[in-house]
Amino acid sequence: MEVKHISGFAPYIETLAAMEARVAQIAAGTADEAIWLLEHPPLYTAGTSTNPADLTDPNRFPVHIAGRGGQYTYHGPGQRVVYVMLDLNARGRDVRRFVCALEDWIIAALDAFNVRGERRAGRVGVWVVRPDRLGAGGAPTEDKIAAIGVKLRRWVSYHGISINVEPDLSHFSGIVPCGIKNHGVTSLVDLGLPVTLADLDAALLAELPQMLARLSGDGPAECKV
Repeated sequence: MEVKHISGFAPYIETLAAMEARVAQIAAGTADEAIWLLEHPPLYTAGTSTNPADLTDPNRFPVHIAGRGGQYTYHGPGQRVVYVMLDLNARGRDVRRFVCALEDWIIAALDAFNVRGERRAGRVGVWVVRPDRLGAGGAPTEDKIAAIGVKLRRWVSYHGISINVEPDLSHFSGIVPCGIKNHGVTSLVDLGLPVTLADLDAALLAELPQMLARLSGDGPAECKV
């Protein structure tokens, strides 16, 4: 398996084309599976379930049609994007298990920084409870710290996950992130943690073998919420 860091700000269109080419090669058996870790310049991406009304500031950043599942998502500096190109033909062909494994991977990486990431029914991604921020009725708010958007071609996955380390959180205001209006967005630095992209990468790569084992059938297919 290739694990590659792409330096600088990876241009979206070119990176998407390279990812799609790699997926075709994996499906044909001419290339290894791949994990790419990168940052994009500020931009919005639109998934296959996008509501046009959720693009509230269409002139703020470039908007790209992503072709993945999900709705509008922001990518930009200080956010780790991980493109995950795995051959699910050899890993059980179980989409639900795949998404669960990605969520578990994020949650385990966040745990390295004593951050408790959680799932929420009906909300794909990983969430953090904010006892320091109270909402209506005095209950703690919940903020999203990581997003998941994937697609399969011939049972080879592409697109992947994004985790907020230190992005400019005001950039999310040009969209309704993932179509969810009643919850906010946070990052590791927003939570008061001096974490760098390199720190997060180390945590993700340390947990990568466990994520791959989950895909091979080690654990339930259904996610525990």
